[in-house]
Amino acid sequence: MNQPALTREYINGLPNLCGSEDRIAETMSRSGPFYLPESGIDFDRIQSAFAIALHMHQPLIPAGGDDLRTARIISNLEHMMNHPHVGDNHNASVFRSCYERMGRFIPQLVSEGKQPRVMFDYSGCLLDGLCRMGATDVIDRLRKITCERAYRPCVEWLGSAWGHPVAPSTPVQDYRLHVRAWQHFFAALFGLEALARVRGFSPAEMALPNHPDVCYEFVRTLKDCGYRWILVQEHTVERIKDGGPVHMPHVPHRLVAKNSRGQTLSITAIVKTQGSDTKLIGQMQPYYEAKGLGRRELAGRSIPLLVTQIADGENGGVMMNEFPPKFLNVVAEASNSATVPANVTEYLEYLDRLGIGEADFPAIQPIMQKRLWDRFTDGAGPEKLDEAIAELRKEDGRFHMEGGSWTANISWVRGYDHVLGPMQNASALFAEKVLAAGVPTTDARYRNALYHLLTTQTSCFRYWGEGAWTDYGRELCRRTIEILNADF
Repeated sequence: MNQPALTREYINGLPNLCGSEDRIAETMSRSGPFYLPESGIDFDRIQSAFAIALHMHQPLIPAGGDDLRTARIISNLEHMMNHPHVGDNHNASVFRSCYERMGRFIPQLVSEGKQPRVMFDYSGCLLDGLCRMGATDVIDRLRKITCERAYRPCVEWLGSAWGHPVAPSTPVQDYRLHVRAWQHFFAALFGLEALARVRGFSPAEMALPNHPDVCYEFVRTLKDCGYRWILVQEHTVERIKDGGPVHMPHVPHRLVAKNSRGQTLSITAIVKTQGSDTKLIGQMQPYYEAKGLGRRELAGRSIPLLVTQIADGENGGVMMNEFPPKFLNVVAEASNSATVPANVTEYLEYLDRLGIGEADFPAIQPIMQKRLWDRFTDGAGPEKLDEAIAELRKEDGRFHMEGGSWTANISWVRGYDHVLGPMQNASALFAEKVLAAGVPTTDARYRNALYHLLTTQTSCFRYWGEGAWTDYGRELCRRTIEILNADF
């Protein structure tokens, strides 16, 4: 069977999620710099910078019909548009506008001689849903500012996991499939050259695994898939030396992942400060925070500090209504000033030029690991690690290895057995009948089973706890299991 061309967005009615692994890997192995040569920012002159990322997501749900067991899988956005008088579904058209409006703002600002910057975090299932519902204008506007040379320095896409799963409680082999699937679909939509410039990664719900073995595999997946840096929430990490909070959130850090066998990996981490309130970006708070900062020394060189924030790009009245004029005004004021808008990879490439690299960054690890390492003999293995975790849980009910996220008051594990059980069953069956059996990724059966598996693991099916959302999740699991039993 021929390998599907990456220019094909859909293959036999399914999104292009697999089958071109070698081409994706070659693309992501390319070396930069990707942004600095065209940046136009004089980093040697400025005092500070700020970066904003817009997180966009809509799940896929079985709602294209009245019967849950036979309804087509459609975007929740399409479902909202079809039922405008239910709940807050009247916001659907505004959400849709939010997904494309940067495609209008960026060209406007560039035509005015400004230096706009924005980072995008769009889940794969949102992009798929937009395509399926015929929102070609949204995709076309995004493609324009992603691919045309005049706008390339302005827009940095962040890698994502295709189905918006939470990393701490998604099987590690499935999480890798999500990451690769997003790269496939992004390349099909925007091209390999655009994919080569995707060097940062934004985890769904800002969820960072703190279980050592899960975190190690998480970081290994990102590095194997070509990512250079990851965005982390300030309160999900701790200093390695003493387990304390981050002291210098506005410089890059080195996230160290060590597993129970003593193996270690690291990746550059950019710290997202403060909470997840969309008002921070809606009112462009990162700019005003950065204005109060000056240069500081790192590795013997003077560098500008970078304030980085991410928020939902469509949710809430502030993002819907207040953000557009505020973004336009702040970019106009900040361009070519002492405090400029910048994207993270161009900032890291500037540090590269100064000879400052990952080894120079302060070392951090996921929260609560210091307490675990104090109890655990390095390299003693998974069983001893489990024993140490159990002892610490018994001593302190607040201790956990469920990861950290920007919804710190929500566990992504406890209370979700009614959804997690079916998800785990679908995952185990896929591992047995597809992965262990060596089914080629170019096989149509593989793509169909993969698509359904990835849709089951969307965080929304757990976030909302009960009701229709968990019914959606369980139904998608049922379909996935049925496909695996019937086709393999």
